Amino acid sequence: MLDVTLIRQHPERVREGLAKRGLHVDLDTFLALDRRLRGARTALERLRGERRRVSADVAVRRRAGEPADELLAAAADLADRVAEATAAHGRLDAEHRAFLDGLPNLPEPDVPAGGKECNEAVRTEGARPEFGYAPRDHVRLTEELGLVDHRRGAALAGSGNWVYRGEGAALEWALLNHFLDTHRAAGHTFVLPPHLLTWQAGYTAGQFPKFADDVFVTDRAPDGRPERFLLPTAETALAALHHGETLDEAELPVKYVAYTPCYRKEAGGYRTAERGTLRGHQFNKVELFQLTRPADSDAAQLELLAAAEHLVAELGLHYRVTRLAAGDTGAAQARTYDVEVWLPSLGAYAEVSSVSNARDYQARRGGIRYRPADGGRPAYVHTLNASGLATSRLVPALLEQHQRPDGTVAVPEVLRRRGLPEVLRRRGLPEVLRRP
Repeated sequence: MLDVTLIRQHPERVREGLAKRGLHVDLDTFLALDRRLRGARTALERLRGERRRVSADVAVRRRAGEPADELLAAAADLADRVAEATAAHGRLDAEHRAFLDGLPNLPEPDVPAGGKECNEAVRTEGARPEFGYAPRDHVRLTEELGLVDHRRGAALAGSGNWVYRGEGAALEWALLNHFLDTHRAAGHTFVLPPHLLTWQAGYTAGQFPKFADDVFVTDRAPDGRPERFLLPTAETALAALHHGETLDEAELPVKYVAYTPCYRKEAGGYRTAERGTLRGHQFNKVELFQLTRPADSDAAQLELLAAAEHLVAELGLHYRVTRLAAGDTGAAQARTYDVEVWLPSLGAYAEVSSVSNARDYQARRGGIRYRPADGGRPAYVHTLNASGLATSRLVPALLEQHQRPDGTVAVPEVLRRRGLPEVLRRRGLPEVLRRP
C-alpha cells in the first residue's frame, strides 16, 4: 500500500511512477475523495465529542435530582446523527481503501519504464555451452533417463503436473537440501509455513484483492473472497508472519529461509515452448525473506541477489542477471532482479530466482513496524524476498547444459557430495515404471 501522505504531498511523483508501469490513474478524483473523508472524520469526531458532553450533562442533572428531558432528547438526536455520520464515514473510508488497495508499488528511479521488452540485462556469467552434436532437450532427457514421469503426472492431476522418480526425485531433493543448508549457514532462520493461508496473508503480500482469482481457493467467505487458499509462494506466508507486530530495531534484520511447494493456476501450454517442468501447477521452491530497516534494504537486496547467484554458479550454469522494467515488476515490488539460466533447447533464458525489494508496501498492508533504538516513533520495516532457488526450471537447465553426446548428464560436484552419482544415465527401472 502506498503512503497516502506521499500521494497528498507529491501527486506528480506518484503519477510519474505509475506511468512507468503503463498506468494512468485519476489521482485528482482520489484526492477529492481523500478531502471528503477527512472532512467526514472531523465531523464525526465533533459529533461524538458533543454527544459525550451532553451525556455528561445528563449525568450531572440526574445526580442533582434535576430534570434532564431536553438533554435526553438532544442526546437521542445526537445518537442518530452520530450513526448517520458513522455510516457516511464508513462508505467513504471503504472507497478510499479500495482505491489504495488497487495501486501497485512505485518503481525505483533506476527501474526502466515499460513492459517486459524493456527489461535490462545487467550481466552474464559463465560460458554458454556449445555442442558439437545435436543436443537433447530437457523433456527427452528426463524421459530417457527415467527422471520424470510426465504421462502419469498428467493422469494423476491433469496437465501441468508431473512425477519425479528415481534419480530425478533424488536430484530434486538434493538441490533443495543444498539450498537450505547454504542459507541456514548464512544466518537465515529455517521456516516451514502452512500451505493453506488466509485472506489477510494474501492481502499483506499485495496479491489480494486484485489477483485473488489467480490462486487455488479451498474455502470462500460469504462475500465470495478467498477465505483460505493454497500458497502460490512462501513469500505470501513470510510477508504476513509478523502481521500487526512492532519489532525492536535491535532485532533487525530478520532473515528467513522457507521451503514449500508452490501452487499456481497458470501452467504449461500458455506457451508451447514451456513444456516439461518449466511451468506447472505445483513446483518446489526455497524462498528467502528479510525484514530490514529502510536504510538497509538496498544492501539487503544485493545480498539476496548474491546468494541466489552463488547457488547457480556452484552448479556450473551459464546465467544472466536482468533488471526488470516497471511493467514487468510484481505489483508489490519497487525493484526486481531476475536470475535467468540458459536453456539451449529454447535458445533463451528462463528465470530461476526473482530478487525483489517491496520497500514498506507490504509492511503498510500488514501493519509491521519497528521501534527505533533512539526512542523515535515506530516506523514501517522494509520487506525483501528472493527465490533461493526454484527447481522446476533449474533441473531442465542442469540437464541441458551438462548433457553429454551419449545422452548422459554430468552431475555437479556439490550434488555428488549429497549422494548423487557422477553421471545420470538410464538405469534399470521396474517393469511397472517402464510400461507405457
